[in-house]
Amino acid sequence: MLKEFKEFISKGNVMDLAVGVIIGGAFGLIVSSLVDDIIMPIVGAIFGGLDFSNYFLALSSSVTADSLEEARKQGAVFAYGNFLTVLINFLILAWIIFIMVKAVNNLRRSMEADKAQTPEAPPAPPADVALLTEIRDLLAKR
Repeated sequence: MLKEFKEFISKGNVMDLAVGVIIGGAFGLIVSSLVDDIIMPIVGAIFGGLDFSNYFLALSSSVTADSLEEARKQGAVFAYGNFLTVLINFLILAWIIFIMVKAVNNLRRSMEADKAQTPEAPPAPPADVALLTEIRDLLAKR
């Protein structure tokens, strides 16, 4: 069982997947910071200095707080501002992944086009035909 586990872990696909997950997690943090720290403040400034993260509707009459964090402590809230932030985060991440996939596809197409333009060498003739050709060439020189 340990041997099978070592074989499973040593396969390239498992390691590639692990690297992808780790980089994806780090990339998600970068996108979250981009949305939370750069994009949402700009959008908030455009819409009059509003902070989307504190937009909510109280679903209980006992909620009287002004901030989302305090309102959640008081009762049920519909946090649509937080949802907008996460939605924008997702759209940015999806757009970046789309651009990356598109770039990889373009690279593959250009590599295939280069491969198609390069003429392939004709296959080598069988050994007996090569030998007869060599004999013919030697006789032609005499």
